[in-house]
Amino acid sequence: MRRLITQVGEWFDRRLQLAAPIRDVSEHPVPRSTASWWYVFGSAALVVFILQLVTGILLALVYVPSASEAWSSLQALNHDVTLGWFIRALHGWGSNFMVAIVLIHMVQVFLFGAYKFPRELTWIVGVFLLLMTLGMAFTGQVLRFDQDAYWGLGLGASIASRVPILGAGIVKMMLGGPIIAGATLSRFFALHVFVIPGMLIGFVCLHLLMVLKLGINEWPMPGRLVKRATYASEYHELTKKDGAPFVPYAVWKDLFFAAFILLAVAVCAAYFGPFGPTGQPDPTIIQAVPKPDYFFLWLYALLSLLPPSMETPALLIGPVIAIGALVLLPFLSGEGEKSWRRRPIAVLTVLLIAVTLGTLTHLAGFTPWSPHMNAWSGDPVPEKVLRGTTALQRQGALVFQAKQCRNCHSIAESGGQRGPALDSVAVRLTPDQLIRQVIQGGGNMPAYGNNLSPAETTALVSFLETLYPAGQSPARDAALDEAQKKSVSAQ
Repeated sequence: MRRLITQVGEWFDRRLQLAAPIRDVSEHPVPRSTASWWYVFGSAALVVFILQLVTGILLALVYVPSASEAWSSLQALNHDVTLGWFIRALHGWGSNFMVAIVLIHMVQVFLFGAYKFPRELTWIVGVFLLLMTLGMAFTGQVLRFDQDAYWGLGLGASIASRVPILGAGIVKMMLGGPIIAGATLSRFFALHVFVIPGMLIGFVCLHLLMVLKLGINEWPMPGRLVKRATYASEYHELTKKDGAPFVPYAVWKDLFFAAFILLAVAVCAAYFGPFGPTGQPDPTIIQAVPKPDYFFLWLYALLSLLPPSMETPALLIGPVIAIGALVLLPFLSGEGEKSWRRRPIAVLTVLLIAVTLGTLTHLAGFTPWSPHMNAWSGDPVPEKVLRGTTALQRQGALVFQAKQCRNCHSIAESGGQRGPALDSVAVRLTPDQLIRQVIQGGGNMPAYGNNLSPAETTALVSFLETLYPAGQSPARDAALDEAQKKSVSAQ
């Protein structure tokens, strides 16, 4: 039997030529000091990523990326498919563990100075791996397509819409149209299942290749400075004098820690179960207070606590500065001391960021969804607003009431504060603009195109056209007025 296995292995190796590369990887020398428990997070992230790929493929066999079927398919996985709930739970908890491990790995790399020469590109690729991991987490939450996912996606679209010039195009590309619908899920399904995982696989392979070519970062000793002219020869000398093959000297700790992480994911999945889905998505239920998964809770709290005037700068400028700082870090500090013991600014930076994110994550448990909503749709539309209105306009007031619009908008100082007051909306928007706003949404307002019939939309807009202060004229389309003038003059 052994001889047969050897012959089969030699047959494949003569054609694939894989034995030599595998042997080189296994015997790759690493400094003995790096065979430490501090160096196991990268391999653990890789193992969890493989778990995500396997469970994701199994879920994709049942999940239906359709606005009408997504919620039902998840219910079927939870209740009808054998162990479907466990596979969903493994995938969900695996996502949480992967984000946490990648963050810890980046902190360890930063504190150990592993981003310095000659590993600048390795660090930059790691930054993009973190961003893609967060992208996987966000798109996965959207695919649950429950009430939280619907409103969370609406807020995400609102954030994207604030980008100058390109905002409208980004939203349309993200949603597959002007509203959240079936095309939206198809796009996020493609991103979550094909685009982002494909990019992750490519960047992971590039990351591993550079680790093999450049070597694993040595243990940062105080006083051992990184100099571009001498580092390569010093590292080569270190691996010759005090090096050991990766297999078996260092690999057992990676395997042990990866197995521990997989066991922890399985225990959490079995004990806590899968995430959602909660109630079916319904934009008419304004009382929803969507909260993201834990890795975005700090952002939720930040936006809740910031003044409205600061939200857009924080959303558009903050991420650019943070990502730019991470990418430029190895070029600004590519030489010098590696040991965290002699880099107090680096340690204080990590502590400050950790305390800030931890505090905001804790505050997210009870911070309100900004802006606040303090209205209830059961309150009647003020009588003075309905005086002198037509039957169609009163019908529009009923639609306004039934669809709970007053949970977000106030009339006559009565109603919600989440959206702008509507007492003078007819002065700000023309009838066509009102129709477009109701159907397509915009800003923090969801699209109601799929929840209103044409007759309801007509009646609602007819009612909104009556909302303007006495002594002011409602807004009109200048092009329409010009056409009417030409028509009159022609007659």
